[in-house]
Amino acid sequence: MFPVEVPALLLGSTCSDPSGTLVEAVCTATGPPGLLIVLVYSFLITFILPLPSEIVLPLADQLRLGLPLWANLALVVLVASIGKAGGSVFAFHIGQEAKESGPVIRALRRSRFDVIEWSQTKVVQLSKKYGYAGLALALSVPAFPDTLSVYAFSVLEDDYLKFAAATFVGSVGRFLVWIVVVRGGVASL
Repeated sequence: MFPVEVPALLLGSTCSDPSGTLVEAVCTATGPPGLLIVLVYSFLITFILPLPSEIVLPLADQLRLGLPLWANLALVVLVASIGKAGGSVFAFHIGQEAKESGPVIRALRRSRFDVIEWSQTKVVQLSKKYGYAGLALALSVPAFPDTLSVYAFSVLEDDYLKFAAATFVGSVGRFLVWIVVVRGGVASL
């Protein structure tokens, strides 16, 4: 999947100015506990924290697992995508409960930022047209918050397994887009 060497330049420098204890923990994580931190961070950003998922990529350069950089990168992407899929399923469950609750939907429609209206335009149009593949595609966009997409889609669908698979694929896709396109790795990969 990745070449023998992935230049550290491709991994980004989003940790250069960590703000907050969780982000700092992610930016300074090493070894197997570092992978656990990546898992927890990725779980949390999917359903509650509006933070970027790409911040975990520089960890590949500092994990100290005795593996080549490309293997560390693949491991970080795998662990982060599993965490994001788990967080998405949790958010999906919350969305399933919320769609059963008329007061929740009415409150969202009355809010200053109409989440329901917004979600019915961009994310939901894509998801309705392409189903779970549309969700995976929406989640592949770097720097776009997952939380809104996940909650918007969870109100429309009800298959946990397909939802988890779509969020996992979307997460892996997002990391690959970041590495290859955003960080300029096309020539290097």
